Amino acid sequence: MVEDALRPMNRQRLYEQVLERLRAYVEEGGLKAGDRLPTERELAQRLGISRASVKQAIVVLEVQGLVEVRQGGGMCLLRDSLDTEPVERLVERRRRLPDVLDAREALETKLAELAAERRTDDDLIALQQALHWMEDEIESDRHGVEGDRRFHAAVTAAAHSPLLAEFMRSIADQIAESREESLRQPGRPRRSLDQHQRILDAIAERRPKAAAAAMRRHVRTVAQVRLLNWNPDEAP
Repeated sequence: MVEDALRPMNRQRLYEQVLERLRAYVEEGGLKAGDRLPTERELAQRLGISRASVKQAIVVLEVQGLVEVRQGGGMCLLRDSLDTEPVERLVERRRRLPDVLDAREALETKLAELAAERRTDDDLIALQQALHWMEDEIESDRHGVEGDRRFHAAVTAAAHSPLLAEFMRSIADQIAESREESLRQPGRPRRSLDQHQRILDAIAERRPKAAAAAMRRHVRTVAQVRLLNWNPDEAP
């Protein structure tokens, strides 16, 4: 409709302006991964704004794996640029993530239980290979995303439930999104690997209830991400 073209314009949020300034600062300064950025306090002083606005911008950078905030307030670049995902897309990911996590808990808990009842020796080999893959990734300073994907796929296969497997395929893209979100959290790859081992142990020992409980704890750990603590509309 013609009226839609003249609807009220969205005013750019202050933290979005901070993101633009930081992106320019990194680019113009030729900063690379491993270089340090000014602290939250320094940024607030130099930009002449509140620390709350700076904090909002930093959270956006953190949840996208672009910076790491270190004890004492310092920030370190994790990539060679601060090319951020559009805020609108980030907002949409935040909106749908709780539903994805609910679906994962419901489906994957049952899959783990069934895997403990129905797994074959070949299934156990696939699960163990996935664990080794993830461990190798972590040892190489990566997040273990592919190994994580392989492990959960192996659990699904070990359940021998075509219908549940079809449900998992139907939300594969959303699951991949939640996986990457979780494994970007500090210390999370190693913690996930340990939880995978407990799930595998229960499946190997044919303990369905223990496997389901271990998977439930794991998925609830996956749900602990910075993105869900970020409120894009919070007034500084």
